[in-house]
Amino acid sequence: MLWSYGKITALDLGERLVIAADKEKFLKIALRIFGVIFLLVYPLAIVWPSGWVWHGGEGVYYYQMIVGIYAVLGIFLIIAANNPSAHRSLISFTVWSSIVHAIIMAVQALGDENETGHLVGDVPALLVVAAVLWYFSSAKASAT
Repeated sequence: MLWSYGKITALDLGERLVIAADKEKFLKIALRIFGVIFLLVYPLAIVWPSGWVWHGGEGVYYYQMIVGIYAVLGIFLIIAANNPSAHRSLISFTVWSSIVHAIIMAVQALGDENETGHLVGDVPALLVVAAVLWYFSSAKASAT
């Protein structure tokens, strides 16, 4: 049941009320946190290479490219945190690209015994990013 009182819209989910305004607040926090984490992909790879670096560190060009892409995405997620509703397409891109990236990596990690560390590293991390951003960004779509 959807109800509205002024600017506050809530979704009745059984016994619990989830207020859309609270979801947006948590979305802003999540965007900032994930933005910073995406900026830290390179240091994460130094600390835990088996969970974040592919090909045993070979293919330096690939790694520099992916770190650069995630750094730019991180900056834009931090910017999007100021006004998430104006950046819905970026948030959707982050959700769906994270899911696709995680699925491809999981299949590749399952097929290569040298890459199984990714099944407990970047694969679940990307799925967490996708799930959290999807859940909190769904408030606007559900509340209208």
